[in-house]
Amino acid sequence: MTHQKQTALNAIEKKQELICQTADHIWSHPELSLQEDQSAEYYCTLLEKEGFQVERGICGIRTAFSASFGKGSPKIGILAEYDALSGLSQEAGSLEQKELVPGGCGHGCGHNLLGAGAFGAALGVKAYLEESGHEGTVILFGCPGEEGGAAKAFMARDGLWKSLDAALTWHPEDVNEVRTGSSNSCIQIQYKFTGTASHAAGAPEMGRSALDAVELMNIGVQFLREHMSDRARVHYAITDAGGVSPNVVQPKASVLYMIRSNHVSEAVELQARVDRIADGAALMTDTAVERRFIDGLADTVSNHTLESVLYRNFEEIGVPQHTPEELDFADKLAQTYEGNDHVPGFGAENDADLREEVIRLQKENGHAMNDFLCPLYQGEAFSAGSTDVGDVSWLTPTAQIHVAAWPNGCPGHSWQNVSCDGTSIGRKAAVCAAKVIAASAVDLFEDPELLKLARAEFEKNTRSGYVCPIPENAVPTIPD
Repeated sequence: MTHQKQTALNAIEKKQELICQTADHIWSHPELSLQEDQSAEYYCTLLEKEGFQVERGICGIRTAFSASFGKGSPKIGILAEYDALSGLSQEAGSLEQKELVPGGCGHGCGHNLLGAGAFGAALGVKAYLEESGHEGTVILFGCPGEEGGAAKAFMARDGLWKSLDAALTWHPEDVNEVRTGSSNSCIQIQYKFTGTASHAAGAPEMGRSALDAVELMNIGVQFLREHMSDRARVHYAITDAGGVSPNVVQPKASVLYMIRSNHVSEAVELQARVDRIADGAALMTDTAVERRFIDGLADTVSNHTLESVLYRNFEEIGVPQHTPEELDFADKLAQTYEGNDHVPGFGAENDADLREEVIRLQKENGHAMNDFLCPLYQGEAFSAGSTDVGDVSWLTPTAQIHVAAWPNGCPGHSWQNVSCDGTSIGRKAAVCAAKVIAASAVDLFEDPELLKLARAEFEKNTRSGYVCPIPENAVPTIPD
């Protein structure tokens, strides 16, 4: 461990209580995507007290911010998130489902930890820059609306990420690993049909059914499935069926579509085909259709150079260590759902040999909390899910890690996640992530060759060019 890294880690240790308090505060005040006013202001106030230059409402997004320290290049960005999920209010540290607020929201994806860990990493890098006098800038970006808002993609449309030499982030998970591989791009569009109400028996000829239009659109998309790439996925939900009276011709109805593909350019092309099906449904029913763009995000671009830097530091710093009481709680929490025999990690999902190695490590572990670092995997890997970190990765070299914050196999977006996120297990994950990211950032500041290699790899992997899924006039929004 170099003196420079130790300076950063010592600062994180000194601020550990503040980092944990921040995680707990955001957990206790959950806010949905693009509505994180309290959370964003809490971070901005903290960062100003810690000596960062804060800019609120960046890229026209009310709950987005940037907080910078230092001067000149290189510029290293650290990404923070802090939005919660609906319907997941839950008591912390509970082994059964207990709502704190009936119907309220909760941090089922661990973004209370994600933001706090990113904040801690920024504090560590700031201490290093102060102590060393090294030229360079660290910028913590507050990125709202990951759960259905895609703020990072809107920021990408505005060119924000182009100014960075690299971006680092993390996500709570059931595993300790360096994240690699690609993910699906995704576009969300709400199609709102308007027709004419009428008595369904007395004057059916006067009615124009918006619900008929929605149903015809859905049928059209079903036929489309045979003629799209096997890498593509299309999902939908009828968000407004027009009412509950069958004797009224429904004058309004709407459907929300998610259009995914392995590459963002393919998703944009597929969306245009779905748009035409919506137009056809409106034409067939003599109704009008309005398209409301919700969000869009790109597939991720791996950067093995940065991933290797993160892995070396993760190995040196180590994974979170848990007390017997914490392990007992995790084991019992794992018993509340099926799936604690899950084999975690991108390597395990994509390579048979690595899968066997992870199974061996799990058996040695003997507890539901994975207390080992998965082997580094840098082969071909793919996740069917989507993240707006992908848009960052198309504009600057980007890498991220996962840190175990809940028991193995814990279902995503679950009350179990919320319960564990509000305990010392979650807090330890945030502190660990802060140290790994800060130490890796120090490496990038200290060794210019690493950034050159990362940039060369980035230029090669993005030579096809970034296709932004966000229309020029779109603004961040949530479905009706």
